[in-house]
Amino acid sequence: MENNLDLKCAECGSKIPQSNKDETLITKSLGVLQEDGVYAFFLYLASRGEKELAERIIEQTFSLLKNQITSIKDAGEPLSAIREKLADNLDSLLLAKQLLERTLVYARYHAKAL
Repeated sequence: MENNLDLKCAECGSKIPQSNKDETLITKSLGVLQEDGVYAFFLYLASRGEKELAERIIEQTFSLLKNQITSIKDAGEPLSAIREKLADNLDSLLLAKQLLERTLVYARYHAKAL
């Protein structure tokens, strides 16, 4: 990954968990991302009852994506950004998925360490 994106993912992932209890939702979110894709990941988090953690995950990960993928730099909301700006650009969509996966893996490790 260019531009030391791995470090950016690690920094973002470290901001997500606040206790080791957060590991469960992070792991479930990672599973949704891997099985169903980027749009499903954000939709899953938007529907969760654990609002504070889900919102933190959305905020942190979408901010990372906006800083790394120019087509969504000015996007206001994840679901519409993915539908309108990423869905037709496979390279950007795959980059987004990779960044999200790596970030969630780091978040899970940080949660375990708490």
